[in-house]
Amino acid sequence: MTSSSPGTFGDRFLARSARYGRLCVGMDPHAGILADWGLTVDVAGLREFSRICVEAFRETACVVKPQVAFYEAFGSAGFAVLEESIAALRAAGVLVIADAKRGDIGSTMAGYARAWLDDGSPLCADAVTVSPYLGLSSLDPVVELGERTGRGVIALAATSNPSGPQFQTLDAGTGVSVAQTVVDWAAAGNAARVAAGGAGNLGVVVGATVVDPPRLDAVGGMVLMPGVGAQGATGADADRIAGAAARHACPNMSRSVLAAGPDVGSLAAAVRASGAEFPQVAGA
Repeated sequence: MTSSSPGTFGDRFLARSARYGRLCVGMDPHAGILADWGLTVDVAGLREFSRICVEAFRETACVVKPQVAFYEAFGSAGFAVLEESIAALRAAGVLVIADAKRGDIGSTMAGYARAWLDDGSPLCADAVTVSPYLGLSSLDPVVELGERTGRGVIALAATSNPSGPQFQTLDAGTGVSVAQTVVDWAAAGNAARVAAGGAGNLGVVVGATVVDPPRLDAVGGMVLMPGVGAQGATGADADRIAGAAARHACPNMSRSVLAAGPDVGSLAAAVRASGAEFPQVAGA
C-alpha cells in the first residue's frame, strides 16, 4: 500500500504514526552534508545522498520532508533525483512532504498545486508546504486539489527562524495575530473532518522554538514543527506548544539525524531512535 491510499492526509499521518512515531525526517542535501558524507557536491553526490536516505528511511520513518531548494539548485537533473526519491519513498508507504513553500495567485498557484499534488505529476507528494502571505484565498487552488486527492497543504504560521515574529505576531486586523489567523483558517477547513471523527488535509508550520506560539488546540490537522534537535528544542517543547493538538504534532529533525550517515544502518537506527522519542499521542 502506498502513501496515496484513500482518506485525508491527516488521517494517514495518525495511522502511520501509530507504528513509526510522529517524527518527520528532513532530507536536506546541502553542500555541507554532502561533504560531511564524503560525497561530491554535484548531481552524482546528490543522487547517492538521496539513495542512502531512501534506503534508510523507507522502513523506519513516518514522514520524510525533502527540501526542494537543494534539488532545484542542480536544475533539471536535480529535479529528476527528487522525482525518483519521492516515488520510491511513497511506494514504500512513507508520507512525503515536499518542502517547497510555494505561494502565488490564480493560475500560477493552480500550477504549483498540479506540480506537487496531482496524480499525473512526477513530483507528486503527499503534502506540500505553502506560504499564505499573498492572502489565504490565494491558497484556494492548492486546497481544492488537496481535498480532491486527499493530500496535505501545510501553511506557514509561526516559523522557527528568528525574524519570523516580525510579521507573524502582527495583528491581522481582526484582533488576533497573523500566525493565529493562519491556524484558525486551517481549523475551519478541517472542522467537518474533525466532527466526523477524523483529521483534515490542512496543516500548519509552527516552530518548536517559538516563544509566543498560536493556540493550536482546534487545528485538526498536522502541525509540522521544525526546530527540534540541532536548533535546541525538545520533544517536550513540541508537545507543550501543541497543547491539545499534540497527536497532530509532527516534530521535524534534519541535522541531528543526518549526522548518523552515510552508513545506511546507522542512519536507519538514528531514525528509529528519534522516532521512539515522539510516540503517537492518544486523542479523543
